[in-house]
Amino acid sequence: MSFSDATDSELLKTILEPLLADLQYWFGRSRTFLEENQLTFISVDQQADLLARVTQAQQEVIAAQSLYQATGGQVGVETAVLAPWHRLVMECWQVASRYRQETAARATETERREVL
Repeated sequence: MSFSDATDSELLKTILEPLLADLQYWFGRSRTFLEENQLTFISVDQQADLLARVTQAQQEVIAAQSLYQATGGQVGVETAVLAPWHRLVMECWQVASRYRQETAARATETERREVL
């Protein structure tokens, strides 16, 4: 193994390994969130589509992690593959944020009604 190979391997271990773990974590949280909550601001079909995309991405990340581990950390993941995963995580964050905002607004409205 040349110096460059060792450096590349360490770079993959330092960056890719935790990145894949983070993606797996966020896709898992997003999947649970979408399975357990009925979202009122998107249609049932849109929610099902988002859940299907999260599930697919989660399986892709698992495959990438498996390949990375099976090769002893000698393979990476193309940026063209990582970018859609990142966009999907951001989309899920936005949906969850809107859900929290709407839930908080409903709770505030309920509290106002109870006071009156």
